Amino acid sequence: MKVEEYKTIISLAVGDEIEAYEFYLGVSEKVKDRNLKTIFKGLADEEKRHKISLEHFLSDARPMRFNETKDYKISETVDKPRLSLDMKPSDAIALAMKNEEDAMNTYTELANYSTDQEQKEVFMALAKMEQGHKARLEDMYTNMAFPEAW
Repeated sequence: MKVEEYKTIISLAVGDEIEAYEFYLGVSEKVKDRNLKTIFKGLADEEKRHKISLEHFLSDARPMRFNETKDYKISETVDKPRLSLDMKPSDAIALAMKNEEDAMNTYTELANYSTDQEQKEVFMALAKMEQGHKARLEDMYTNMAFPEAW
């Protein structure tokens, strides 16, 4: 795959980060529970930082370095539904969990294809942050979807 195709993937990831930011911010403003409000506001802030990191790659004068012989298979993420504040909370968290998993996988793959060590480290750090988001959302989902277990 060519560098321009990687740039397209990163541009799509920027859009995903914006979408996640808007969703988390919207939820943080809508929920009454103080703890959930803090968690979702924190997730929104982190997604905003991810967007800035990705935009840095797109605007940096230094060339991006990827192994151009591999197929990234971006088509697997194209038909994803948009987030909505009208969803049931457990469905919204389940969708958010899946989005975080997709972002984690995207950043891991971008790191794997990176030939520049600094670039690789940024993508691995983003993947790790998304993994943390996923784990937090999984915990919330489990507590919300299966309250009888407590």
